[in-house]
Amino acid sequence: MTEQEPATAGSTGNVNPSERTPAERTRTFTGILVNTAMANITTSYLWFALTFWVYLETRNVIATGVIGGAYMLLIALSSISFGTFVDRYRKLAVMRFAAGFTLVMFVLSGVMFLLTPEQALLDLSQPWFWIFTLIILVGAVVENMRNIALSTTVTILIEPDKRANANGLVGMVQGLMFIVTSVLSGLSVGLLGMGWTVVVALVLTALAFAHLLTLRLPEEVRAATSDAQGGFDLRGSWAAVMAISGLFALIIFSTFNNFIGGVYMALMDPYGLEMFPVEIWGTVFAVGATGFILGGALIGKFGLGSNPLRTLLIAVAVMGVVGAVFTVREWAWLYIAGIWLYMALVPVVEAAEQTVIQKVVPLPRQGRVFGFAMAFESAAAPITAFLIAPIAQFWIIPYARSAEGAAQLQPLLGEGTSRGIALVFLVAGLIMIAVALLAFLTPVYRRVTASYAQAAEAERSENADSPSSR
Repeated sequence: MTEQEPATAGSTGNVNPSERTPAERTRTFTGILVNTAMANITTSYLWFALTFWVYLETRNVIATGVIGGAYMLLIALSSISFGTFVDRYRKLAVMRFAAGFTLVMFVLSGVMFLLTPEQALLDLSQPWFWIFTLIILVGAVVENMRNIALSTTVTILIEPDKRANANGLVGMVQGLMFIVTSVLSGLSVGLLGMGWTVVVALVLTALAFAHLLTLRLPEEVRAATSDAQGGFDLRGSWAAVMAISGLFALIIFSTFNNFIGGVYMALMDPYGLEMFPVEIWGTVFAVGATGFILGGALIGKFGLGSNPLRTLLIAVAVMGVVGAVFTVREWAWLYIAGIWLYMALVPVVEAAEQTVIQKVVPLPRQGRVFGFAMAFESAAAPITAFLIAPIAQFWIIPYARSAEGAAQLQPLLGEGTSRGIALVFLVAGLIMIAVALLAFLTPVYRRVTASYAQAAEAERSENADSPSSR
């Protein structure tokens, strides 16, 4: 295939999109989407709870930063393998493997919590805390293989002109996941404790796995014929990305969002837990996450416009503005509003990237391209999380809480116990704004825009010439 050819589901003999009507395929996609939401709720619920529990018991932002950073780092290291398997095997088979593996890891975490004294688990100088955390994180990371497979099912099941809308629905469902998990995690840790939280996660994981076994995808008539090699096809992933003019630049653009995401990952929960009790913080985060649903719903209704890349960069710039101002004062309403606006923009960024990839990349290579993008973008967040957590813990927060630091920051950031974290958010937001605006001026932005327009025109021509269009 050339870079001008659209990535239609029918571009490979392994997929027969005429197997059922578009309405029937949409119903199947809805079932897969709901199941993926169930799985995401399970893993995020336990991961959120782990972060809340560790910070409340240790009051150490390094620990929460390491947990968040390690999660993203594991995704970065494994996503190319995930994409390779998605390209080589049937999508539902990949999803079922990921669900089963996650269930096994969560069972191991439950056994370890039952057998290890809680005081030993919370001792950061002992290996038990890190082993327990790693087991949960590995289970949560492998579940992300399902998200790569989900993106390829959009190509298989959804008509080309509706894919941006479908990607918006994916974002809306992810927003619902944030709401449910943040409320459940906060209430579980505050009212039930970490042990019962693990039990709830096991039950939810088992239910999601059982539901997945009932789903069918007849459009994928056989395992993909792919040029993917082995279980970690880095060379093939790189070749698939570089075969499309400007695609690597698109991944760079999407990575902008993850740099500030690493700062949020390390410091958003500590900031919120300083302001609210854990039970309330989970609910507050859930209120903010309703923005995720609205953002995804708007894309589902209206799409992303004729140039998704332009929409992506505008969203990233606005994210920078939000990150710079939502903690300039220690006001609960301002923090909640900032989280809400940030969450509303996340589906825009993610859907824009997915829509472009689905448009220009052939289906047999989409798994590796999505995996490569996830690996590259995920690597940005742990870099910032690992860097900012110790810097904030040992220098910025003590400086902001000193008499001299508080006096110097007061005119800009007001007063409060978390002014050091607010300073980090402000600087990160300003950097995001500058980077996004500069990206508009680059020649590569114009090339990516032209490549997308060319692929869209080729796809329209192909659809006009097909027998079904007559």
